[in-house]
Amino acid sequence: MSFIEIAKKRYSVRKYADRAVEDEKLEKIIEAAHVAPTAANLQPVKLLVVQSKEGMDKLGKAANTYQAPIAIIVCADHSKAWVRPFDGKTMTDIDATILTDHMILEATELGLGTCWICYFKPDIVSREFALPDSLEPINILAIGYADESPADSNRHANTRIPVEKLVTYC
Repeated sequence: MSFIEIAKKRYSVRKYADRAVEDEKLEKIIEAAHVAPTAANLQPVKLLVVQSKEGMDKLGKAANTYQAPIAIIVCADHSKAWVRPFDGKTMTDIDATILTDHMILEATELGLGTCWICYFKPDIVSREFALPDSLEPINILAIGYADESPADSNRHANTRIPVEKLVTYC
């Protein structure tokens, strides 16, 4: 599958089959995160792979994971953050998000569904997983086999702004 085919195929899955994700597939998803670029290559990120019932129950106190068998909490490590010197902008959110996107696209290529979860209670995640003060949960990625009809790969023509409004050539 080409990159654009993978990107068009991906959609937010909100109903997962009661089926485990194979270890080999999870390893490839983690590898995709591992090779993702970060600002100044400082890699200010930490992934918490939640797959036990106990872990998913703890995570369920903070977020709806749609009964996915796996969730990855993507955290920014503020102790390693690169800060743009001109305006003081910290790049940790961007770095964490790039890793999340790499994992989403790899999971899609592997035939898995994902849901990028930003609607969660970060204080509860931090408490339940005993995160140090330097780690901030940025995204949660639910992963598993979809138990719903896939979204139409051609839906973007109707659901996105026109390219002419997206792009300005200078």
